[in-house]
Amino acid sequence: MSIFVSEPGRPVGTRLPEAFRARRVGDVTELTETRAINPGRSEATDSEFQLAANAGKHRALEEYGAAAAGEHREERPYLPVSRISSPSLYSVPADATISEALSMMDEHQVHHLVIMSGDNVAGLVDLRWLLGWLHENEASAMSESLLHIELPAFLTASPETDAHQLARLMLAHQLNAALVVNAKGAAAGIVTSTDYLRLYANVGRHEGTV
Repeated sequence: MSIFVSEPGRPVGTRLPEAFRARRVGDVTELTETRAINPGRSEATDSEFQLAANAGKHRALEEYGAAAAGEHREERPYLPVSRISSPSLYSVPADATISEALSMMDEHQVHHLVIMSGDNVAGLVDLRWLLGWLHENEASAMSESLLHIELPAFLTASPETDAHQLARLMLAHQLNAALVVNAKGAAAGIVTSTDYLRLYANVGRHEGTV
């Protein structure tokens, strides 16, 4: 039930975090510092560093995990990511332009796109990130190829990953989506903050009925 984070980078080849080349992200509820944090390490993306560097996010994590804080790990409710993820995925090739990516999102009314380099997953971008990138660049940037852009970091999880733990990782890294990858290394779905809101709304509706 591993959760991995892929560093920012250009969509060249696969950016899926294979076990032999990516750094596993631990349970963000375990915030014990094992070594001194070096703020000069720009490549560090583990949850402990993110929380230490951005104290404001800690409150969100505490509020989210308050219900389970007093429970033993084996007693915490388990909700597989596959239960809330959406299998609907849309993708564009790495050599697509910003304009083509935005058109794909508009056509299918989605906010996330998987970037593919051949048959390999090369990135995951959302509408907010694309619009932010455009805002920081010239108007002619609409014709820029994704291949020449450093794409943002993204989270990947397996269908069996605990959705509660994934939510804490999304909060820690300020990411509103995570890619679900099956045992064959293929993109099998996506989990977004909207899925968690829908889950929360359904739970609230059931409690209200009771």
